[in-house]
Amino acid sequence: MADAPPNILLALTDQERYDVSAPDGPLVETPAMDRLAAAGMRFTNATTPTSICTSARASLLTGQFPHGHGMLNNHHEADAIRSNLDPEIPTFSQRLAEAGYALTYTGKWHVGHEATPEKFGFAYRGGSDDHHDDALDDAFARYREERGLPLGEIEFSDAIYTAGEDGTLVAATTPVPIEATRAHFLADRTIEAIDAHAEGDVDRSGDGDADAGRPFFHRADFYGPHHPYVIPEPYASMYDPADVSLPASYAETFDGKPRAHEQFLRYRGVADFDRETWREVLAKYWGFVSLIDDEFGRVIDALADHGLEDDTVVVHTADHGDFVGGHRQFNKGPLMYDDTYRIPLQVRWPGEIEPGTTCEAPVHVHDLAATFCELADVSVPESFHARSLVPLLSGRRPHAWPDSTFGQYSGEEFGLYTQRLVRTERYTFVYNGPDVNELYDREADPAQLQNLIDHPDYADVRRELADRLVAWMDATDDPYRTWVPKTFS
Repeated sequence: MADAPPNILLALTDQERYDVSAPDGPLVETPAMDRLAAAGMRFTNATTPTSICTSARASLLTGQFPHGHGMLNNHHEADAIRSNLDPEIPTFSQRLAEAGYALTYTGKWHVGHEATPEKFGFAYRGGSDDHHDDALDDAFARYREERGLPLGEIEFSDAIYTAGEDGTLVAATTPVPIEATRAHFLADRTIEAIDAHAEGDVDRSGDGDADAGRPFFHRADFYGPHHPYVIPEPYASMYDPADVSLPASYAETFDGKPRAHEQFLRYRGVADFDRETWREVLAKYWGFVSLIDDEFGRVIDALADHGLEDDTVVVHTADHGDFVGGHRQFNKGPLMYDDTYRIPLQVRWPGEIEPGTTCEAPVHVHDLAATFCELADVSVPESFHARSLVPLLSGRRPHAWPDSTFGQYSGEEFGLYTQRLVRTERYTFVYNGPDVNELYDREADPAQLQNLIDHPDYADVRRELADRLVAWMDATDDPYRTWVPKTFS
């Protein structure tokens, strides 16, 4: 590990599936992500602790599973259990700020209305939106106005909506130029932050004292490829729906599955979406991924322009995935499949990571919190449910490294709905409080179509995974650890 703490750039996408940047995934153009993986390490078994935006983002900050930090569902909704992440909970960002890092932030926050990035050690440089962040600023509107770009209502083409009187916009083509997209704006804001760091011109405190010579941490949170998948040309027509292959899980019948799975189709308004509609939606989703990838590429190039490549650890990951027709579903919800729990993770660390390496060890996205602490040479808070990835990045898997990851879901919109997940190299086991549990053999059934929970040949597997889940609940003080084990007896 280098003597001086490195700069760190974290690019977090919103609802990006693992497969879109995987070598064996669909033919989606992601040259920036591919370049990052080729120069560093790609993780094949990274998972989110939960497929809810607020909860996952709070986990990334605090290094804890949602039941630890308390942000169990989206803070902006009417059913929010908490509206703000408690600033008293230790976070990696506060540790880095105390250690002298200059921290900046652009884009989506979504961890509280009042508990904004400044309360967690960041200098916020804009890019929020009204829906997610309660108008932290109006920088995007000013950006478009200054450039003579469209403001107000814009007429979309090829629009696809969910069913119902107040159907949700799923996908469309926008007539605005690339420069008027939020992805381009956030890349510009991030590049401006990198420029300022390179010039030692970041004032965190507002007292005019710039942070010249200090290592920096910048976090860029893109608003996509979360729906609505509304994109301009050439991305809107980059992928021909006729060439799009639907995921194997589109063959879902819901036989032997929890009732909520099929009910969720109607709740989301996509029960009548046919193959042609989903191909059109997927084509737009892929185009959105390519748009963000190109903007991410501009950010990586900015590091090179300032000669910062060798001194900066670059991380790309996502808060969680997206169904986009997988299991015939839209968005995410009370379904703990790989579509939404397996996420991309690529890390470049010049001089430390062997270029082009792949890590198959199971990791959580909130393990990054502990990783950032170790990179900055600061202690990892005892409250973290996280392990530093630094040994893995160095090509060494500790003997005691876990061979499974865990997840949880507490509900949102559709209703509170308790779930727990354990995922191993081969199996996925899901505890569903109100309904049937789930067991999938992903080696025999990668699409997770057949629930094997009652299959006699898998009785030993079921018991072993249930025991593993209970042990994790005990180790992390999960409040449901008292009751859940009784359902496995």
